[in-house]
Amino acid sequence: MQAKTILIAGPYRSGTGGDPVLIERNLKALEQAALAVYDKGHFPLIGEWAALPLAHATGVTVPEAIPQSFLYEVAQRMLRQCHAVYRIAGASHGADMDVQTARELGLPVYFDLADMPPGARSS
Repeated sequence: MQAKTILIAGPYRSGTGGDPVLIERNLKALEQAALAVYDKGHFPLIGEWAALPLAHATGVTVPEAIPQSFLYEVAQRMLRQCHAVYRIAGASHGADMDVQTARELGLPVYFDLADMPPGARSS
């Protein structure tokens, strides 16, 4: 099977109250999910991987100060380059928007890694 580019959707700032430690914990959960998708033979993407450096370029240096609309827009643009979405657990309006957009685009949405078909492996 061919490797797919898969957006990892889940909470980043949701449920953190702006606490940087909790935000970092959410980012680590997204990254662990990305690693699992990579290990399955696909190419994972996380919106924050693009949004955070872009926000820093505008002068915003702390995650809790990045406008939510900015984070959403980056993820939505990224999603349009993907083949599927992997939605991890946790309340997140942005991740729910990603799922809705993926469905509108006719892209598969996975809620369980076991449901994701394997991708190509390089030797």
